[in-house]
Amino acid sequence: MNAFSQLKPVPSGVIHWSDLPVKKDNQRETRRIAEGITNEFEYFEIHATTQEKGAAPRPPHTQKDIEEIIIIKEGALKCTIGNKTAVLGPGSVILIPPLEMQAFENTGDGPVTYYVFMFRSKKTMNMERSARAGGVLLLNADSLAFKETDKGGARKYFDRPTAMCENFEMHVTTLKDKGPSHSPHSHIDTEIILVIDGNTEMNIDGTVYKAGPGDLFIAESGKMHGISNAAEKPCSYFAFKWR
Repeated sequence: MNAFSQLKPVPSGVIHWSDLPVKKDNQRETRRIAEGITNEFEYFEIHATTQEKGAAPRPPHTQKDIEEIIIIKEGALKCTIGNKTAVLGPGSVILIPPLEMQAFENTGDGPVTYYVFMFRSKKTMNMERSARAGGVLLLNADSLAFKETDKGGARKYFDRPTAMCENFEMHVTTLKDKGPSHSPHSHIDTEIILVIDGNTEMNIDGTVYKAGPGDLFIAESGKMHGISNAAEKPCSYFAFKWR
């Protein structure tokens, strides 16, 4: 039996950073966040890694048939993916197609923490599609334009095909006032909201969940959902979805 056939769907709901168990090992901490399948992926995993200042980097490696998204939570991370190298800070994002050599090193004055999203599609991976769309991405948050709106603003990261996805879209939204970002809606894409700042709540199929910085909402494909700022001060969050 295929080991992945035993994995369960990653359910809709909220995952709180403060509830995550911490595994410590040689100047590193790991937090397992979720593992399972989605409507699109036969394997999907989320974890967070913290490297202490001066931690020896892991040996460079590749993923044969796994694509990855990395979001930096805090600190400074030197990233070498293929022939591209950058030092990235909080809010920065890395897209790593399969087969790309990758290496990471903490180059900051304190710990660096980053989320890792790993996924394998139920469909055959398409490296040619990935290459046509641009391949590796190293996106420094400070270099991305912030577009103001009546409710706050947004910063676009990418909206494109990848090796594992027909399309993957990611942005950050800021809501300056209490209230909803938009009306509840549904779509075929699975979506994750990663809260950066402030207090939020999300209605998923009639159940309201609350989340603060570091927490994640997951809305399965086809579920009616809508996110709101739950306080009178601004909130910001990553929103990303794929199909």
